Amino acid sequence: MSKWVGISAGAVGWAATLTGIAGIGLHFSSSEARAVVLAASGAPYLMGAALVGTVAFAATRRWIGASVAGIVVAGAVWTQAPLYFGRSGGGDGPEVMVMQSNLLFDGADPTAVVERVRARNIAVLTVNELTPAAVAGLGRAGLDEVLPYRYLSPGRTATGTGIWSRYPLSDTVEYDGFVLNQLSATANIPGAGPVSIYVFHPVPPVYGTRVWADELSRLRGILAQAPADRPVIAAGDFNATYDHAQFRALLSERFGDATEQAGAGHLVTYPTDKRWPALVGIDHILIARASALTVETVSLPGADHRSLVARIRLDRS
Repeated sequence: MSKWVGISAGAVGWAATLTGIAGIGLHFSSSEARAVVLAASGAPYLMGAALVGTVAFAATRRWIGASVAGIVVAGAVWTQAPLYFGRSGGGDGPEVMVMQSNLLFDGADPTAVVERVRARNIAVLTVNELTPAAVAGLGRAGLDEVLPYRYLSPGRTATGTGIWSRYPLSDTVEYDGFVLNQLSATANIPGAGPVSIYVFHPVPPVYGTRVWADELSRLRGILAQAPADRPVIAAGDFNATYDHAQFRALLSERFGDATEQAGAGHLVTYPTDKRWPALVGIDHILIARASALTVETVSLPGADHRSLVARIRLDRS
C-alpha cells in the first residue's frame, strides 16, 4: 500500500467519522439557527457517513480510527433504533384506520384520495393544504359518501386544513395565532367513546425557524391540554422529522409517535414531486391511550407528499 493511499484513506475516514458525529449532534440539538434546523432534517444520512469511516480505517488497518468510527456508528444506531424496534402502547378496544395527507393545494388527484380511503377502510382522514377547489373535487369523487362527517377550514393556499370522519364530530375548535390552520374535533367511535382528533400544520422552517420552533412549542401546549380520559389522535404535516429535538419534545409517556410505536422504521414522505425520491419524513401521527399496530406510506398522485396510513387500536371506553 502506497503512502499516499494510506494518507487518503485516513483523510476520508476522519472526514466521514466527523460527519457522523455532526449528524448525532444535530439529532440532539435544540438550536433554532436556520442552518442547524435544516441540516437536522438529514441527520440520519450524515450519521451513515460513519460507516464509510469504519470501512476506510479498517481497510488500511488503522484500528484506533476504526474503533472511533465504530463507536460513532453505535451512537448513530442508538438514536435511530426506536424507529425500528417499536414499543407497546395502550389500546384494548376497537381498531381504526387513520390517513394523513398533504394535498398540495388542489394538486392531489381527488379520485386517488377517495380510492385510497376506500381501499384501506379509512375511518379518519386528516388533510393539509386544503383549498375550496379541493373540497369540491373530493366531494365530486365521493369522499362525503365514505366519510360523511367533516370539519374543514379550507384556504386559498397552504393554510387550509380539514378532518373527515366515518363517525360524528363535535366540539370543533380552530386555534388562533398560527400561520396555517390548526384544528381539533371529537369523534364518537363505538367501543371507544369520545376520541379527540387533532390535525396540525406548523409553518415550515424555511419561512423562519424561530416561528417554526414557537409553533411546535405551542402545539405541544395544545396537546398537553387534551383530555386525559380518552384516546387522542394528532396527525398532520409537522414540517419536522424525528431527528428534530423540537418534534420529539411533543412525545412523552402520554403521547407516542405511531411510526415509532409500530417499529415501522424511517417512513419518508417528502418530497415526491422531484426527480429524486422522497428523503425526509415530516408527516406524523401521534397517539395517546392507543397503540399503533402498523404504519405505512402510500403514494398520492399530484401531491408532493406520500400519505401516512396507520392502523390504531384505541383504549376501550
